[in-house]
Amino acid sequence: MTDVIDYQIYGDDMQIVEIELDPGEGVRAEAGAMMFMEQGIEMQTSTGGGIFKGFKRAITGESFFITTFLNNGNNKSKLAFGAPYPGKIISLDLQQLGGQFMCQKDSFLCAARGIEIEVAFTKRIGAGLFGGEGFILQRLEGNGLAFVHAGGTIVEKRLAAGETLRVDTGCLAAFAPSVDYDIQFVGGFKNSLFGGEGLFLAKLTGPGLVYLQSLPLSRLADRIYAAGRFSNKEEQRGMGGIGGIGGAVLGAGLLGSFLGGGDSD
Repeated sequence: MTDVIDYQIYGDDMQIVEIELDPGEGVRAEAGAMMFMEQGIEMQTSTGGGIFKGFKRAITGESFFITTFLNNGNNKSKLAFGAPYPGKIISLDLQQLGGQFMCQKDSFLCAARGIEIEVAFTKRIGAGLFGGEGFILQRLEGNGLAFVHAGGTIVEKRLAAGETLRVDTGCLAAFAPSVDYDIQFVGGFKNSLFGGEGLFLAKLTGPGLVYLQSLPLSRLADRIYAAGRFSNKEEQRGMGGIGGIGGAVLGAGLLGSFLGGGDSD
C-alpha cells in the first residue's frame, strides 16, 4: 500500500519539492537529499528491503541506503528535498502511468512510502554494449507519487504507436515501459569522427510518454572538467609570464649594477 501525499514544487533552475505528510504517512528518499523537516517527522535509514536491494540501488548510482521519513506526530508536517544540480523535478503519478516508469540511473529523488526503486537493464545487446548512460536504468514501481530530477530544460513527448524518436543517450530522462528502447549507430565517416554527438543514439519507438533533458549530469561534468583544465593552464601560463618578466627585470638590474660597478673602479 502506497501513502497518498500532497506536494508543491518551488523554484526555477534549482528546484525543491515540499511534501506534506499526514500523521502516519511517510516518504522515501535518496540519502542526503533532504533539505528540511518540521517537528514530528523522524528518519529511518535502512537498505530498504535487504542487502540485495541495497546493492541493486548502488549499481544504478544511488546510495546503498535509503531513508524513510515518517510523520509520527499528531499534526500534519512538511519536509522538503532539493535537486542536486540545475534542472527540473518531474512528478510521476505511477497510478496513472500504469504502475511503472523507467528513468535514468541516479535520477531518483524521493517517493511516497510503498514505491519500490528497482534496477533495470536494457534488453537489447546493442543498448547494453553502446548505450552509455542508458544501459542501466531505474524502474519505479507502485501506485503513488514519485519524483525524479533531470538536468536543464525538460521536454515532454508523447509518442504514437510506431512513432520513433532518436535521442542522445544522456538526454533521455525517463520513459514509459511501453516505449521500445534500442541503440542506433549514427553512420557516416565524418559524422562519426567530427559530428560531436557520439557514435550512437537512443532510438525510442512508441507508444508512450517520454521525458527528455537538455543537460544530463555527464555533460555538465564534462564541461566543468574541461573548464577546470583550461583555467589551470591559463593560470600556469599567467604565472609563468609574470615569472619571466620578473626574471628579466631582475637580470637586467643585476647586469646594470655589475656594469656600473666596473666603470667606477
